[in-house]
Amino acid sequence: MHASQMAEEFPVVGVDSDALEAARLLAERRLPGIVVTDESGCPCSVLPASQVVRFLVPGYVQDDPTLAGVLSESMADRVVDKLAGKAVRALLPTEPVELPAVNADDTIVEVAAMMARLRCPLVAVVSDRTLVGVITASRLLELALTPH
Repeated sequence: MHASQMAEEFPVVGVDSDALEAARLLAERRLPGIVVTDESGCPCSVLPASQVVRFLVPGYVQDDPTLAGVLSESMADRVVDKLAGKAVRALLPTEPVELPAVNADDTIVEVAAMMARLRCPLVAVVSDRTLVGVITASRLLELALTPH
């Protein structure tokens, strides 16, 4: 089975899209992540939901998780404030990272290898720099566990 046969339609956002709207999309649809496209519409990154969560947690708490216990629950109320007015690009890593993408003719093993190597919950399926669809880890497992 090729990646193009495994791929599903999936929402995408642009690098200049509203970060709060992207976070809401991730939350409302319970997505593991979302493909981010550049100004020309080509996939350029994957924004895992975990990266959005990481953006919301102050750096000092990430450095010392024991401090999380002393923060009030009202901090959660400030999530909207932290994302408001920001573009999706603000949520992406500052260092360039490899795009989790596979070719349309890649096999299930090649897709699995990409996900495993990059520790990414989804990969973009591309053909000639055009997004064909997305394969999530759960979709990959579903196909891998289905008897042939």
